[in-house]
Amino acid sequence: MTKHELTQKLQKKCHLTRQESSEVVEIFFNEMNKAFVDGERIEIRGLCSFYIKNYKPYTGRNPKTGERVQISAKKLPFFKCGKDLKERVDYPAN
Repeated sequence: MTKHELTQKLQKKCHLTRQESSEVVEIFFNEMNKAFVDGERIEIRGLCSFYIKNYKPYTGRNPKTGERVQISAKKLPFFKCGKDLKERVDYPAN
């Protein structure tokens, strides 16, 4: 599902205008982005959670040349599936 498809579904199910549904989706994603930047954990009960994982710097290797390369510390967002979602995916309703 794309962001546009989500906006369309929200528009139909909640009887909103295209502009209103687009604003709701934008607010949702903007607030998630702000939480990530602030290092916060995002939890949507029954669906999933997102969190930032910190990586320490390490020495890597360039796969083409074999040369050693210093990789700097970084932070990456991670997705963790919720129990309810896991069950729905594993045992879909007929």
